[in-house]
Amino acid sequence: MTEHPRNTPQFYLTAPAPCPYIPGQVERKVFTHLVGGGAPGLNDLLSQGGFRRSQTIAYRPACEGCHACVSVRVLVNEFDWTRGFRRIRAHNTDLVGEMKAPVTTGEQYSLFRSYVDGRHADGGMASMSVLDYSQMVEESHVRSRLVEYRRRGPDTAINGRGTGPLIAAALTDVLSDGLSMVYSFYDTTEPHRSLGTFIILDHIARAKALGLPYVYLGYWIGGSQKMSYKSRFMPQERLAPAGWERADA
Repeated sequence: MTEHPRNTPQFYLTAPAPCPYIPGQVERKVFTHLVGGGAPGLNDLLSQGGFRRSQTIAYRPACEGCHACVSVRVLVNEFDWTRGFRRIRAHNTDLVGEMKAPVTTGEQYSLFRSYVDGRHADGGMASMSVLDYSQMVEESHVRSRLVEYRRRGPDTAINGRGTGPLIAAALTDVLSDGLSMVYSFYDTTEPHRSLGTFIILDHIARAKALGLPYVYLGYWIGGSQKMSYKSRFMPQERLAPAGWERADA
């Protein structure tokens, strides 16, 4: 049996499964565990190499003969605040986001449940229980945060917190070079707000304020309607075999 250094991550390959994005395609993933004191540094390194995090697992596609999934990150300091993006921010000036420790609440799960049932009832998260949700948020050995969005209150300018019911939330990892958006959900009864876009725009503004150059959006697939929104946030970099390549359109 080969001995491996204590700090060397071990990688594994999942069994083949139907691809959720491309009909007829078979999906496989390579993954490793993010545990212990070295997890934050490993998560940084793997994120820069196109991996994503789910709880204590870092993974990336490893599909034979298919390279459709492309890791995408927004160039924060050059981001193009188009008229449409400015309009969406203006529609949500009454909201304020508070970055908190990743601790679950019943209010979060109720909003999550409503979002999944309304938007992704046929997806893999449709059967998630409150325990599953709690594990998604709290099982992390890296620097994870939960951003909660509520309406501004009379004391917001002083304490930085909103008031009233939870409108949206985003589970986010803070990396050495950016914010990595793990999962977000929101109230679907106010479509005029474009909350999904607003959350990304807010993360771009947060990354800039923190001096971080990137916002990692996960995987983009050309031609996939589910993923098409990610190509709107320009300029961005897309991970190719030779490394990150800039895209302006």
